[in-house]
Amino acid sequence: MSIGIIGSGKLGGGFARALARKNIPALIANSRGPESLRALTRELGPSIKAATVAEAARADIVLVAVRWPSLQEALGGLPNWNGRIVIDGNNPVVDIDPNSPDANDPANPVRAYGIKLVDIGGRRSSSVFCELVPGARVVKAFNHLDAQVFANLDVPNGQRVFFLTGDDPGAKADIAQLMGQLGVASIDLGPLEAAGRLIELPFGPLSIINLVKI
Repeated sequence: MSIGIIGSGKLGGGFARALARKNIPALIANSRGPESLRALTRELGPSIKAATVAEAARADIVLVAVRWPSLQEALGGLPNWNGRIVIDGNNPVVDIDPNSPDANDPANPVRAYGIKLVDIGGRRSSSVFCELVPGARVVKAFNHLDAQVFANLDVPNGQRVFFLTGDDPGAKADIAQLMGQLGVASIDLGPLEAAGRLIELPFGPLSIINLVKI
């Protein structure tokens, strides 16, 4: 299956590095265009190629990993996904400037982590995301740990564990298989409605839970 990545930040770039280490081909895109990704693709080697967002979005499996406020702009205007798999790697948070008032705002319960919540009206983040990718088979994955883990997915005497959740069994099976190719284990938490909140940062009870399969 072909793989596309929309977003080249910590998660998108980290995911591309993990794929490159296993020589798994992928297209990576960002809002600034392919030319801005030349240094990254030279670093990662021939398996990872720079592309436009439209080109990356045509892959069989597409990881979306962009800042929450940029999701609508990044995905707007793309055609119907027609049953292709889209990985929701996003959380409804934004980074804050450590010198800004938000960094010391006592009303911000996650200020110590350098982030703040985005108000989505109490909705589950994946329900918001699903509206932006009509026709896609959405699997939420790769969002519950700090993206820095992609710098080295290997752990001594075991496999790092990633959770996944979604409503399509076939789509989840394909993502679990991809995780296996990356050398990590997966745990299927069930459907999005029941499990999406469990791994949503920052307050999902399974967020930042770093398990190792022995």
